[in-house]
Amino acid sequence: MRQAENMASPRIAMGGFLHETNTFAPSPATLDDFLEGGGMAPLTRGEALFSALAGGNVGLCGFMDAAREQGWTLLPTLWTAASPSAHVTEEAFEHIVVRLLIDLEHAMPLAGVYLDLHGAMVTTHLDDGEGEILRRVRALVGPQMPIVASLDLHGNVTPLMVNEADMLIAYRTYPHIDMAETGRRCAAAMAVLLGQKGRPKKAFRQLDFLMPIAWQCTDELPCRALYADIERLDKPPLLSASFLTGFPAADIPDCGPSVLVYGEDQARVDRIADALVADINAQEAAFAGRVLTPEEGVREAMRLAGESSAPIVIADTQDNPGAGGNSDTMGMLRALIACGAGGAAIGNIFDPQAARAAHKAGVGAMIDLSLGGRSGVEGDAPFRASFVVEALSDGRFVAAGPYYGGARLDMGPSACLRIDDVRVVVVSRKAQMADQAMYRSVGVEPRTQHILVNKSSVHFRADFAPIARAILVCAAPGPMAVDPATLPWQRLRPGIRTSPLGVPFTP
Repeated sequence: MRQAENMASPRIAMGGFLHETNTFAPSPATLDDFLEGGGMAPLTRGEALFSALAGGNVGLCGFMDAAREQGWTLLPTLWTAASPSAHVTEEAFEHIVVRLLIDLEHAMPLAGVYLDLHGAMVTTHLDDGEGEILRRVRALVGPQMPIVASLDLHGNVTPLMVNEADMLIAYRTYPHIDMAETGRRCAAAMAVLLGQKGRPKKAFRQLDFLMPIAWQCTDELPCRALYADIERLDKPPLLSASFLTGFPAADIPDCGPSVLVYGEDQARVDRIADALVADINAQEAAFAGRVLTPEEGVREAMRLAGESSAPIVIADTQDNPGAGGNSDTMGMLRALIACGAGGAAIGNIFDPQAARAAHKAGVGAMIDLSLGGRSGVEGDAPFRASFVVEALSDGRFVAAGPYYGGARLDMGPSACLRIDDVRVVVVSRKAQMADQAMYRSVGVEPRTQHILVNKSSVHFRADFAPIARAILVCAAPGPMAVDPATLPWQRLRPGIRTSPLGVPFTP
């Protein structure tokens, strides 16, 4: 469908470039990763954006819907995302940004620009990917043009980002079920900016400790209460208030949580930002939780499963592909087998070679594999065993849960392999286990399993918490440390604590 143009309406350009960078992860994000899209839509340009992203849980989708209600003329540029990983390559970054700028220039004259960004992109040549994107866009459109960007709650916000954008507005849920809603809030902010002269007043604060990602869930304390405060504050005369928990696996000076407040009065936005920081600091000790070893977690899950018919869900948090893991470490599978767990399933294991072998052998075959363990993670290795091929799939299905929001996923050739009474979901493309459909796509009904081991940190909770008797967090080997203090930091800003109530960082 072609967006109708009304020359009397404001011309608003829109686009997106998202990546969450774990600088300690094993694999970089190449141009091919963005062209293919991983668990997201592939790189899309121009009018195709209207159909490719329609109805999904993406910031740009919500912005599009709200902009249509406003009667604006939308000028699409490009949108792309790749699974979290190590640094974005210089080739990928420059290729994408150059095309974004070309599309923006062709769209001019404009009344405003909306960008769907992440906020934690690090490239092989830049610490601050989003800051550079915004700097280049600002240089193209000029100092008076309103620029509004949505950010992931895990953004590591920098002074450059704040300076170059008129407003940065972050998600308020983790699991991120409000990405599209955040795009709508960006459209509401754009409407205000189009009707006034001058840029809004800004207050930006960086906090002094890193928050472990496993304890950032907004359905649980302390974040549930803190985000309730944000919701309460974010109303006129304020334009926007955001609390970003940060992505605690990026070895850059600006890594960490932050607060952003926008309004018309500088004293007011400063006062509110300082009060939010004080409230967050008062909860510092609560940003830590109980973490089990793999075998401790499996034994506890087996005990709890004996008391309930509902599944016990274990988060294999340190190999979360939504935070830079390759989704192929074998620590949790080894623990399931060693403990004799029954009625258990684990996914997703990213191993295209194993998936091909399963498809070649066929359903019912017994195959010998060296499964996973190819990321070079310390303490991990391939799992060598014989498996029964229980089911095969082309990997294409609709993920209807709250996080993926009805997206059509393509995991590539996939299989369910069984060893003892443990079922293993093997896929050919990386995406975190955050939707029950990922199990069902290879014939595993998650509701009837005693134990589910999900390679995810928090996003899985949106679809799995309603069916779970309990959720446990385990620390098997993987690149996304459940405790940021264990990472080999070198470039953080001096004084920030690498864990709640931890020791201040000294370069």
